[in-house]
Amino acid sequence: MQSQETIIEMRNITKRFPGVVANDDVTLKIHRGEIFALLGENGAGKSTLASILFGMYQPDEGEIILRGQAEQITNPARAVELDIGMVHQHFKLISDYTVTENIIIGNEPIRQVLGFIPMVDIRRANEDIQNLIDQYGFGLSATDIIEDLNVSSQQRVEILKMLYRDAEILIFDEPTAMLTPQEIERLLEIIVRLHDAGKTIILITHKLDEIKQVAERCAIMNHGKLIGVYDVATTSTQMMANLMVGRELSMAIEKEPASFNRPVLEVSGLSVKDSANILRLDAVSFSVHAGEVFALAGVAGNGQMELADALAGLLSHSGEVHINGNDMSSASVRMRTEQGLAYIPEDRQDVGLLLDMNIAENLIAKTHYQEPYATGAFLQPLASISHADDIIVRYDIRCAQGSSTVVRSMSGGNQQKLLVAREIDADADLVIFVQPTRGLDIGATLAIRQRIVDERDKGKAILLISLDLDEVMAVADTIGVIYNGRITKVSPAQDVTLEELGEYMMGVRFD
Repeated sequence: MQSQETIIEMRNITKRFPGVVANDDVTLKIHRGEIFALLGENGAGKSTLASILFGMYQPDEGEIILRGQAEQITNPARAVELDIGMVHQHFKLISDYTVTENIIIGNEPIRQVLGFIPMVDIRRANEDIQNLIDQYGFGLSATDIIEDLNVSSQQRVEILKMLYRDAEILIFDEPTAMLTPQEIERLLEIIVRLHDAGKTIILITHKLDEIKQVAERCAIMNHGKLIGVYDVATTSTQMMANLMVGRELSMAIEKEPASFNRPVLEVSGLSVKDSANILRLDAVSFSVHAGEVFALAGVAGNGQMELADALAGLLSHSGEVHINGNDMSSASVRMRTEQGLAYIPEDRQDVGLLLDMNIAENLIAKTHYQEPYATGAFLQPLASISHADDIIVRYDIRCAQGSSTVVRSMSGGNQQKLLVAREIDADADLVIFVQPTRGLDIGATLAIRQRIVDERDKGKAILLISLDLDEVMAVADTIGVIYNGRITKVSPAQDVTLEELGEYMMGVRFD
């Protein structure tokens, strides 16, 4: 049971950005030693509030009381001095540095060479970091290079940065947005372990099941306002969802039986090797029909992402790919797009979007040379702005400056909505969704899943690649399981159970 002593009090916090009030007179108290969740839709103001506490933004109005004292947290360095640490949704790591080098930056242990020449004591630092890794069971080596680590391991490095500085207050900003289900479970275990060690945890999320699993209280925000603070154990997930979106939210996906038509995507003997000549995808064959949602399930790292990139033309491959009966095996990305393929990739920031361009520019990134966005060699800005204004409304994209909003300034969830909107609105015959609801709040998640089914009902062929089995079961007509680069099971969705899917995904069952 956490202490009732207040460690953080945020009083009447207001923060404005051009065109939007991100935090609107927010007041809340956080108890020492509790796991306190900030819950809300994408763009509700959660991350802004936490960023103010970490000194990344300054409030326009209000004050912060920390351990009973009013504090001016003018920058992150001051927050660190006050024993506050933060793991950001998009990590702040140097890819070609080691784990130790990333952790000790700005706080390096120094030894004297020849009695007077200061040098970084990297041996001692490695020992200290490895002891910290072993203490918390993080399963890393202090000398690992960041670029060689997966997302989950990199996140643990970010946590170690806070622990190395002995932070008492730990802020996690959407920590599970980029993790697999197995990695999520491990992270939640780590959060509980940190809580048991006496840390105060602020968990920013919109995933209700995670809040139910670890948090004690949650503050629910909507459009920058604090709706209220609730006891997690006595508040249902349905009530949380309703408060988040400000209305009664139906959790059901409306879905009629599918009516398959002609094959739109036909894949035969598709194989992919990585840069080290290791086979990642091994002679995969399947087809997706018009009016069908074909969902591919699998544990992360079994070749599904290589499959998606190969189909989109981003990876070289052997084997055949036919779209609408046309051989696209050696076609470029643009040729596949013009043939009727739309692609929502897993990595929205590095692959899907142009972060330093605005919403209007991103929405025509694949079609800028076509009418009405271009006439001959000349772009038509009014057409792209009008299109963007329409998309922003229809997909509820929260942005401060409308179509001119720079994408980098948007929340991760709203970036994802922008990416999904661009690809769905292309009216392609084949849409490949890879983790389409990753990082989205419950309302947006349900809306995207319903839209997938709606696109199927329009006669589109849908290939869904998702690590979320609830998502797979909710929308799929046909389920394939990929294991070790091969598709080991294909079945009508109604003929396979979650338990059976798990067995195929783990490679303990084969047909």
